[in-house]
Amino acid sequence: MQFKMSEAVEVLAETPVVLNALLREKSAAWLTARKSVKDFNAIDVLGHLMHGERTDWIPRLRIILDEGEARPFEPFDRFGFQDLIAGKSIEELLDEFAELRRASLEALADLRVGEEQLKLTGMHPELGRVTVENLLANWAVHDLAHLAQIVRTMACEYGEAVGPWRAYTSILD
Repeated sequence: MQFKMSEAVEVLAETPVVLNALLREKSAAWLTARKSVKDFNAIDVLGHLMHGERTDWIPRLRIILDEGEARPFEPFDRFGFQDLIAGKSIEELLDEFAELRRASLEALADLRVGEEQLKLTGMHPELGRVTVENLLANWAVHDLAHLAQIVRTMACEYGEAVGPWRAYTSILD
């Protein structure tokens, strides 16, 4: 499948809705489950996505559109979300993420990125040259990857409880 802005926006616009359905009113056991101490739990993923809305996707897009490769992106702190989530309920976090994403998609629409801008390049601090298309495609894939991460983590909480059905439940592998 080739990148199409409208298809990426379909995913990006629905991520808050999916997260809301998965996480709102869930018990702490579901929200804080993690596969290992190094892995994100659902609340961490939500915070990570919120941090990305503030510091990654639209800010980096603006850098490419305004300055190209002349100004490399700031490194993204994968754990820079901790202050964003501290002391907040899951409901507050979901509402805040939905608002951040709404604002990001509004900013994206206002930038009116066309076919010619998709090939513009910027400089990632680790990956080197990237295009606007790469950035926007990765934004959608990043959302999908973290949705899958949350679902896998939650499913693994009942990994033993499914008993012999584990053989038919590939998400637990």
